[in-house]
Amino acid sequence: MKPVYTLAEALAKDPSRVAKTQSLTLDSSRPHMGLKGSHGLFASEAWWESIEARRLQTQIVTGSIERTYFAGQDSRRGDQVNSFTLRLADGSTVDESIYTNHKQDTRLFVPGAMVTMVYVLDELKAQPAVDGGVNYARTVLEVAVFTQ
Repeated sequence: MKPVYTLAEALAKDPSRVAKTQSLTLDSSRPHMGLKGSHGLFASEAWWESIEARRLQTQIVTGSIERTYFAGQDSRRGDQVNSFTLRLADGSTVDESIYTNHKQDTRLFVPGAMVTMVYVLDELKAQPAVDGGVNYARTVLEVAVFTQ
């Protein structure tokens, strides 16, 4: 497995993302927008500690890439991909976006490659979810790819 993405590295390159996310959490004039912040502000030391201590739930998705494709309406080069369909062990499929810290690692996302994605589930201010449960933001923490 080759680690190709960590949220920590991505945030180090884009500190404004942290500031914007934290600001929205703290903005009481927007009671239905942003994260709740129950386990620390996004990407704060308390937030990372909540992940380590498992106070914030994580989710792991592993499977084999079935196909890659370009999703969206922006113009692109013919060989550019930004998404893939992942076949899970139970036979179901999920569509995911390609996350990498270094552009050259995008080439590792090919049909047949195994991918593991780790998400953190952080409660949103807007509650409940459509199904009546807890409404979460699902943020990618890590991505690793195994090619043969």
